[in-house]
Amino acid sequence: MFDHGRSILRLEGLRKSYNLGKPNEIEVLHGIDLNIGAHDFAALVGPSGSGKSTLLNMLGLLDAPTAGELYLLDRPTARMSDAERTALRGAQLGFVFQFHHLIQAFTSVENVLMPLMLTNGKPSQKDRDHAIDLLSEVGLRDYVDVKPSDLSGGQQQRVAIARALVTRPALLLADEPTGNLDTKTADNVFELFRRFNKTLDCAVLIVTHDPRLSESCDRTITLVDGRIVSDELKAGSSVSQGTN
Repeated sequence: MFDHGRSILRLEGLRKSYNLGKPNEIEVLHGIDLNIGAHDFAALVGPSGSGKSTLLNMLGLLDAPTAGELYLLDRPTARMSDAERTALRGAQLGFVFQFHHLIQAFTSVENVLMPLMLTNGKPSQKDRDHAIDLLSEVGLRDYVDVKPSDLSGGQQQRVAIARALVTRPALLLADEPTGNLDTKTADNVFELFRRFNKTLDCAVLIVTHDPRLSESCDRTITLVDGRIVSDELKAGSSVSQGTN
């Protein structure tokens, strides 16, 4: 057992099945136990079909488990209404995907502000200043009013990272975030995750097929056939994993 401080996300006996009650019912996740701590910088890996996408949907409160419980900041979520789950997700989770999903008609700062606009309506000047500060942090201070079509792929991904952090989330979930980037740009994006993990007290979980990326994380969680088969802490890391 390792003590890694405050728990951000905790799964207890999490199961997910599809086609419930039908002849073709299938269970994809088989009793997952997992703990993500406040300072964790972890990778989730596993072969195609292992259940990573399903687990990510559970972690991101995008879908509800069939059985078991998921606690986000010690709040049980399995029986929350869709509205409650959406509100909690918007306040405490940030998402970065392989495809940046920026709104082409919006400028960089408007894209970053989108999560706050969805929750609060028209952003305040304080919100805008915060968004500009984040764009500065990712090296895009001179691109605040530029639209995605005038940005490189790496710059667009950095806008997406700033957008994911604008709500000051407790946990950043990244799904193949460097999958469409060249090696140098991917390294830069990875270093941004690392920096924000340390400076913003934001736990990071990266879903990746890239062994180079996963080996650079402090912790590697391996999922096979809907079960966690290993949860390894990198030697010399100051962050410890939870109990599985």
